[in-house]
Amino acid sequence: MRGAVVVSAKLDGFDILSGADRLTEYRFNTKMARHFFCAVCGIYTHHQRRSDPNEYGINVACLSGLSPFDLKEVEVVDGVNHPSDKPDPNKPPVAGVLRFFPD
Repeated sequence: MRGAVVVSAKLDGFDILSGADRLTEYRFNTKMARHFFCAVCGIYTHHQRRSDPNEYGINVACLSGLSPFDLKEVEVVDGVNHPSDKPDPNKPPVAGVLRFFPD
């Protein structure tokens, strides 16, 4: 499990403001999705989706002006069942919901 809160954006709806020269790309398993990480600190920044190659999944913690704590609820996927794979009706991909209750 990546441990990142991820939001979606179309390829033309996302710009890297700084640090593009420090990104490194990795392709897991099927080699379809392009995952990007900071080569200095290792944080996952974004990926071009396998389930929809016209979209990026973007780590909210890397967005300017937004924090994962700004979101009241976040669905957590199981990290195993990918939307492009044949779904198992006995194992839903959503494992649960995280809720943030600020003080």
